[in-house]
Amino acid sequence: MDRKLKYLAAALFAAGPLSLTAPLALAQQKNPERNVYYGETHVHTSWSFDAFAFGDTVTGPETFYQYSLGKPVAHPGGYQVKITKPLDWGAVTEHAEYMGMIQEAMDPGSPLRKNSPVVAEAFKAGVRADPLLAFKLLSLTIAKGETIKQLANPVVAAPVWKRIVDIADKYYQPGTFTTFAAYEWTATPNSKNLHRNIFFRDSTKVPQVPFTPLDSTDPSALWNWMDQQRAAGNELLAISHNANLSDGLMFPTEVDHTGRPIDRAWAEARLRNEPLTEMKQVKGQSETTPGLSPNDEFANYEVFVWHLLGRKGPPPREYGSYVRQAYKDGVAMEQARGFNPFKFGVVGGSDSHVSVVPYRQKNFFGVHGTVDDSPQKRIDGATVLGLNSLWVTPAGLSAVWAEENTREAIFDAMKRKETYSTSGVRVAVRFFGGWSLDAGMFKQKDWVKSAYARGVPMGADLPAKNARAPTFAVWATKDPDSGNLDRVQIVKGWSMHGQSFEKVYDVAWAGARKPDPATGKVPPVGSTVDLARATYTNTIGAVELKAVWTDPEFDPSLDAFYYTRVLEIPTPRWSTMQAVKLGRVPPSGPGFSAIIQERAWSSPIWYTPSAEARKTARPGVTVADLKKQGSLALSDAQLKELLVGKTVKVRNAVTGERFEILHGTTGRRLITTVNGRPAALTGAGEMMHGGDQDYEIRDGRLRTDINGTEFDVAVYKLGDKYLAARSNEFGYANYEVEPLKE
Repeated sequence: MDRKLKYLAAALFAAGPLSLTAPLALAQQKNPERNVYYGETHVHTSWSFDAFAFGDTVTGPETFYQYSLGKPVAHPGGYQVKITKPLDWGAVTEHAEYMGMIQEAMDPGSPLRKNSPVVAEAFKAGVRADPLLAFKLLSLTIAKGETIKQLANPVVAAPVWKRIVDIADKYYQPGTFTTFAAYEWTATPNSKNLHRNIFFRDSTKVPQVPFTPLDSTDPSALWNWMDQQRAAGNELLAISHNANLSDGLMFPTEVDHTGRPIDRAWAEARLRNEPLTEMKQVKGQSETTPGLSPNDEFANYEVFVWHLLGRKGPPPREYGSYVRQAYKDGVAMEQARGFNPFKFGVVGGSDSHVSVVPYRQKNFFGVHGTVDDSPQKRIDGATVLGLNSLWVTPAGLSAVWAEENTREAIFDAMKRKETYSTSGVRVAVRFFGGWSLDAGMFKQKDWVKSAYARGVPMGADLPAKNARAPTFAVWATKDPDSGNLDRVQIVKGWSMHGQSFEKVYDVAWAGARKPDPATGKVPPVGSTVDLARATYTNTIGAVELKAVWTDPEFDPSLDAFYYTRVLEIPTPRWSTMQAVKLGRVPPSGPGFSAIIQERAWSSPIWYTPSAEARKTARPGVTVADLKKQGSLALSDAQLKELLVGKTVKVRNAVTGERFEILHGTTGRRLITTVNGRPAALTGAGEMMHGGDQDYEIRDGRLRTDINGTEFDVAVYKLGDKYLAARSNEFGYANYEVEPLKE
């Protein structure tokens, strides 16, 4: 530990052991067909310790609410800013751990100064010496489960939490602007993101102090506390966020980060307490990646690769970190185990650490206090904790369909998952599914009323049917202040025998483009972006798109989900706009480009087969079946004899795909052919199946990885046949293995 760090450690811990003039959003009457309301679920002010360390030393919760209402407010960089359009609702979500403690340490009359003056002075001295270093030190103690007990004392913490709740009440204007009592639970074990934002339905029914990572960093413990709160009459919900930075821990399928099995009780606790996840925020999107979705041409959008707290190491794992894969794993678990822990909806947020949040490319003024408060700093790539400001994107927005703009109506919309996320734009999106929706429904003036009566909205479950395919109605209109619409897509995922699949369908699009007869994909909309001027024109695209679509490949025996994704035409990214203003070449790099396509993502609609429909599914082979027939897994020696230095043929019994795989003698494996063609020509070997990768034979398993996530393969001999089971396919033995004759 260097001298500066030793000084701060001593200073912080010596005293205690570790253990309204602007226009408002329009009020709307109660509407049984529901209105869309745009809001913020995730923002910090100087009352969060890290925001203060990043240079936001002046703003507070009131600043955010004033800004959200459209009032000009001061940016920590020393200039005034104003939101482009007022919000309908929002909440400040300060980090629960050490919430407001800097302000308490500075206030001579605070409970902290009265109860623990030595701790307050040490805390104040550490912050003044180096706020960022002090933040790192505190974060390290939290990650290790240690506590500065005096700062977490309810006598000290409760008054700060009460002020946050009181400020939310002060700005709550039912029918016009809605606020919530909320906070962030910031569990970061080993620098891996497991964060959740906690929302309370009624500010008069909240605990004395929040449950924090100082109490436990285990989500199961948080859910248990939430159950206790609900039993006491305090209705609340959690929103997980930044799954993309969880290093595979946000959506586990076998065991959680403590080693606890993912069983029905775990799934039910998550579903009961955590109906939503954050799809988009300033640190990227959590939908999917090109590695997880190689056939999705729009997957490479704001893919953010960074370790929390600047930790070094390989890129975070993708499996278990992205929403679409979690949905796919969820339906596979439903089929194999009878429960699905990942039936959550989506919202958007900012995670801005300055209370004046940029939601627009053209109005981007940074998100980390004074670290990135000028165009020069941002374009020069100013960093904080290893985070390059060029990677950061404007905030996402949460949209809810609710009867009115009140706490009760908006909370209930979040609870039932009738929500969607946008990249920051205000695209309006409706999505319904049902068994009797028809192509003529949009001709009806009251088509939305009919859709509710005859189907279910985003976030809901289709009632089970055994025969015909479901039909989906999707409608979208452009943001008046942004680009026209390119297309509307429906993303489908389904599962068979522990394997999950996805397909993206273009269902409505602008112009006279024709889908490719072979792939069904619609050609690009084109681009009007002028990179030299960082401008675009709305001479292409559509103002409104709508379609009624029937799944052409529906199998009533298989679990499935559907969600819609709406894309705008290409527009310049903020970094392009600001580079041009500075007379520089627009930058681009991993995770961001000079041109983007803003978008919206709906919550899914799920289909779960009836017991009768499941009986019609083609049976698969399970490990349990093999064991009943007397088959045993090969030992290490037998696996080496079968594989090492040899090429084997592998057939996927679910898809029919055939591979030839060479397992070298130096611990590297290579897929050489796919369906009889050289893998290098198909791209499938690398993109879909891991390509040239390390492997190891240990404990009766061949161990390798895909997209940074390890899995193992057990091989069983049954008579003269070899059958293999992957550990991430929920107990199915889906692969036939045949050694090539030499």
